Amino acid sequence: MDFTKVREALEQRGFQVTICPDGAAAGEYLNAQLDGVRVGFGGSVTLEELGLYDSLGSHNTVLSHWHVPEGKTGAEVRDEAASAEVYLASVNGLAETGEIINIDGTGNRVAGMLYGHKKVIFVVGRNKLAPTYEEALRRARNIAAPKNAQRLGVQTPCAAKGDRCYDCKSPARICRGLVVLWEAMGSCKTEVVLVDEELGY
Repeated sequence: MDFTKVREALEQRGFQVTICPDGAAAGEYLNAQLDGVRVGFGGSVTLEELGLYDSLGSHNTVLSHWHVPEGKTGAEVRDEAASAEVYLASVNGLAETGEIINIDGTGNRVAGMLYGHKKVIFVVGRNKLAPTYEEALRRARNIAAPKNAQRLGVQTPCAAKGDRCYDCKSPARICRGLVVLWEAMGSCKTEVVLVDEELGY
């Protein structure tokens, strides 16, 4: 896939960009860049598919509420991840015009993208791209969110039907907050690792 357009748009918005031909190369790149640091994970199927918890964890302190150590709670791990030097996550939608879109239910993931770290790194498979901001938002709401709801086994219309967002008022709703990065945040460096492979939702 040709990432030229989105790379240029992201760089114009202040993001660092790295392009990897596949997930294996992305894993090698991240393991070479991160060593001996505390790394917080936002909940991400992409990071899981790449096996980054184990590979990065062999030479970094990795904090993921999807991997809770004995004696701790998920909430405690989320709090620790919030103050890690580096924060890793993926996106729900990335516009070729450079906007990064994420939807969250608990809030730790989107909060971690905005503040509290020396660096934030987004790992983004080619399936997350959409031509425009509007289409990236539509993707986040109607493709990523229903798949995540199904993964979590929540009782919502989108999980039951798997076809689109119903803007439900269910107490189990996972779409509670929307964050759009129009530019890289001023408080830290932000890198987007574009991967020419379908990853996550």
